Amino acid sequence: MKKQIPNLFTLGNLFFGCIAIVYIMQSGLALSVDASGENLVEIPERIYMASIFIGIAAVIDFFDGFLARLLKVPSEMGKQLDSLADVVSFGVAPGLIIYQFLRLSFAQQLGGLEINTLFLLPAFIMPCAAAYRLARFNIDTNQTYGFKGVPTPAAGLWIASFPLVYWFAKDVWVINLLRSYWFWYAVIFIASYLMVSTLPMMALKFKSFSFKALLPFIILAIITIVGAIVFGWLAVTLSFIAYTILSLYYK
Repeated sequence: MKKQIPNLFTLGNLFFGCIAIVYIMQSGLALSVDASGENLVEIPERIYMASIFIGIAAVIDFFDGFLARLLKVPSEMGKQLDSLADVVSFGVAPGLIIYQFLRLSFAQQLGGLEINTLFLLPAFIMPCAAAYRLARFNIDTNQTYGFKGVPTPAAGLWIASFPLVYWFAKDVWVINLLRSYWFWYAVIFIASYLMVSTLPMMALKFKSFSFKALLPFIILAIITIVGAIVFGWLAVTLSFIAYTILSLYYK
């Protein structure tokens, strides 16, 4: 029974990823006429709840591996199950978030509600890249204290932060940016490329506790904390950029 405890946590990751998908799909674009009876106006819905559940899935994803090591019950099945859960929580769910934001972006334009579905399909490049990244990780035995390409959970969490940024944004430029389909096409390219690339990335594991070894993690923690205080949810994007740059510099 003990060896199944980490697997139950992994299934919890998948469970909350599925809940996130439910909120994403329920949060389809909803429009209504304004008081004048003429213009279509956006009705905000609860897609930001998906971000919360993806965040919960990420916490559980961290603890399943921790528990496997703590209980000394790592297994090949647990490794494969973890990747399957990650595809859903940090690949499919973020891909659907992009899909919904693309719909919103095109809906701002005249005739945008009738946009050809082909313009929305690039959103699913993200889940494909996530699946490829995870499959490659599973057969590579050299990614213990470092990764080749950005980890799927990191990319997924980055994208999952955008609904929170959008729904709590106070600056018009932020709202307009997240309503731009060019922005989302760029996000798809960046996230997918970074995942499938072989660029060296830091793992959140310490080889030693020397100041030199801990320095990039200290810098990342400072950027994250200060960013959260100053920029709110935009700090996730700032931290993602910092993580990528620090990885390339220190690896």
